[in-house]
Formats: sequence, structure tokens, C-alpha cells
Amino acid sequence: MNNIGLGDGSQTVSLVVLTAMLIASAMGVVLLQNIVYAAFLLGATFISVAGLYLLLNADFVAAAQVLIYVGAVNILILFAIMLVNKRQDYQDVKYGTLRSVVTGVVCLGLFALLGVTVTSTSWAVSPTIAKLPSTMVVIGQHFFSDYLLPFELASILLLVSLIGAIVLARRELVPDTVKVGQVDTESLELLEKPKEQLVASK
Repeated sequence: MNNIGLGDGSQTVSLVVLTAMLIASAMGVVLLQNIVYAAFLLGATFISVAGLYLLLNADFVAAAQVLIYVGAVNILILFAIMLVNKRQDYQDVKYGTLRSVVTGVVCLGLFALLGVTVTSTSWAVSPTIAKLPSTMVVIGQHFFSDYLLPFELASILLLVSLIGAIVLARRELVPDTVKVGQVDTESLELLEKPKEQLVASK
């Protein structure tokens, strides 16, 4: 009984901490004007969601949340922000105050609806913990038995898109001025020039 009570207490503390972290980081993503800080807080939001998945015994979904959203999507957003590096002042939006008020009212309405749903639903809670197999084991068995062909086709599709992205990234810059009737064969090549030659040619 003491072990069960200790386990319930640790789960409750973990739920409260993850929920507070999720709400704080999500509010930071929305309210902060520094887009770099907002991107980092978005990663913290994804990690908090992954922790909630772990509390639900969904280990595969939690791992996919960290690998895909934190390790791929959030890093891609950070790279895009750092590569663009465009400094521009925010322009005043027409009826900005009215839009903010409407957005706040809609968010409060959704929060109230979710609160009523949570409190009015009779959640079936079992005092005993069932011994369930790991979701990774079950999904892995399906991937390599029933869904082997779609899994391999998705892998080939991702490989083709990766090769296409590499080819497009290595493409030469097409010059702005080309003489009439002259075919610029060099601009059609996909060979990469050093950066110094591109600057010198300009």
C-alpha cells in the first residue's frame, strides 16, 4: 500500500510539474516578441507533451514526439530563423486591439468548455495497474509484418525527397542578365562553385 501511495504521489507531482511547464512555455511562445526565445520555448512545450505521454504509458508516442517535433521540426524552425536573420519592426495591425479581445474571449470559452468536460465526465479509474506490453514492441511487430511494404515505400519517398533537396541546394545562381538568343549552359549546370568565385563574378 505504501508503494502504491508513493507511486500515485509521484505521478501527481509529475503531472502538476509538466502541466505548469506546458502552460508557461506555451504562453511564452505566444506572448514573447523575440522569435528565437519563442522557438526555444516551443521545444520546451513539445518536451512537456512528451512527458504527459509517458504518464499515459504511451512510450512510443513520447519518443516520436521528442524525435520528430523537438529533434526535427523545432530544430528546422531555429535554423530557418538563424539563416534568415531579417530584422524588421512590427507593423501596426488594423483593429489589433479588437482582434486581441476576440482571441482572448475565444480562448477563455474553449478553456471553460474543456473544464466542464473534464469535471462532468466520469473517468473510469482502476486501482490496479494492468501488465500491458510495450507499445514499441507491438508497433514494431506490425511495422515489420503487416505494414512492411508501406513502411519501406515511405522510407524510399523520404530518401528521394532528401536527394532532391540536396540537388536544389547545390544549384548555381542563375545570372540576372542573359543576352537574347544566347543559351546560358553554365547556369543550367548543377555544380557548386566556391563562394569566393560567386562573389568575384558579381
